[in-house]
Amino acid sequence: MLKAVIFDMDGVIIESEPLHYIAYHKMFKDVNIDVPDSLYESFTGKSTLNICKQLCDIYKLEASPETLVALKRKHFDYVFENDTTFDLIEGVLDVIKDYHKNGLTLVLGSSATMPSIERIFKRFDLNPYFKAKLSGADLKESKPHPEIFIKAAEATGFSREECMVIEDATNGISAAKAAGIFCVAFDSFHSKNQDYSQADLVIKKFDEILYNKVKDLL
Repeated sequence: MLKAVIFDMDGVIIESEPLHYIAYHKMFKDVNIDVPDSLYESFTGKSTLNICKQLCDIYKLEASPETLVALKRKHFDYVFENDTTFDLIEGVLDVIKDYHKNGLTLVLGSSATMPSIERIFKRFDLNPYFKAKLSGADLKESKPHPEIFIKAAEATGFSREECMVIEDATNGISAAKAAGIFCVAFDSFHSKNQDYSQADLVIKKFDEILYNKVKDLL
């Protein structure tokens, strides 16, 4: 029986991909690299540090991964603070409130840094609904490794068989399934060319997974 739900953040709770796209591409320009769309799309769901390590390896950059992270974060912070249209994904707050009202334990498992997570949760007043928040940036491994979802399941206080993950990216879905957790894939408009074949359920709108529709899935 479903007891807990683990949410990814980027692409599930917020549609930040357009903001990340701008920030990453400004950083690419800063370090004078041309990153093809196919490579950029493969980054979805990975932590910024791991992406920057990959870029340093591929392009033989003299700058450190940490320098690239700082550049990207500077650009993202500017876009985040100045984009007045930035909002939660349609329908996700209704699902969060619905799950919370029905006694499900909610945990966040995101590749974003904890300062980014805290900023989003403060902006949209999400803290009252979540028991815990985990950042992949604080862990040894990055999605598609299952570490973040193993730890997120532990944070719920329930077994992985009683948990459900909501993800939008190939790397996140792979991580959830490697952790042995039921995974719902949110087919987001902005998550381009992601593979949902491993997911247990694929949705396009959050009203498809309201509590009464998922409580008996496990």
